[in-house]
Amino acid sequence: MAFPPRIAIASHNRHKLREIGRICAAWPITWATVERDDGPWPDVEETGDTYLENALLKARAVAAARDAPAVADDAGIEVAALGGRAGPRSARFAGDDASDERNLEELIRALKGVPAAGRTARYRCVAVLAFPDGEERHTDGVCEGILDPRPRGTRGFGYDPVFVPVGWDRTMAELGDDEKDRISHRGRALRALGEALSAG
Repeated sequence: MAFPPRIAIASHNRHKLREIGRICAAWPITWATVERDDGPWPDVEETGDTYLENALLKARAVAAARDAPAVADDAGIEVAALGGRAGPRSARFAGDDASDERNLEELIRALKGVPAAGRTARYRCVAVLAFPDGEERHTDGVCEGILDPRPRGTRGFGYDPVFVPVGWDRTMAELGDDEKDRISHRGRALRALGEALSAG
């Protein structure tokens, strides 16, 4: 499997579109996105039990609808004190229609009373490239961290204001784009996918 000339990004999330565009800027391809290209762009419900299942649902649907290779990812936060939750339900931690703000509030509430040493967490991401003929490749990436229940920073999205990566004293929401992309779970998963494609 090598780089195809054009890849569609299977996402309607503008934050994710920006991140993928930055992380994969060196890929020798042309991108198709919901923001720049006419449909069809199916809006896929994430009904899988795992990150891989959800990423495959999205990538396969867009690859089939557009008759072109499609990249998708699914990611979440795994909190040790919560038994690994929120996991694949991270975007719906506070309910199916919850906003980022509501999910963040629910996570902070769930961590009330948990001492700092017990607030370990990781971000996990699985990235998938699916072709219309059924060929697929997937990779994953992890970023370890500690949760600070006092939100800090205005960048990023999701749980970034409370996630402090190991080795840093700032939250993901306080990091610059280059800093975040270098260490993030999504950055690691997508770079691994790019390396796999480069290897043919």
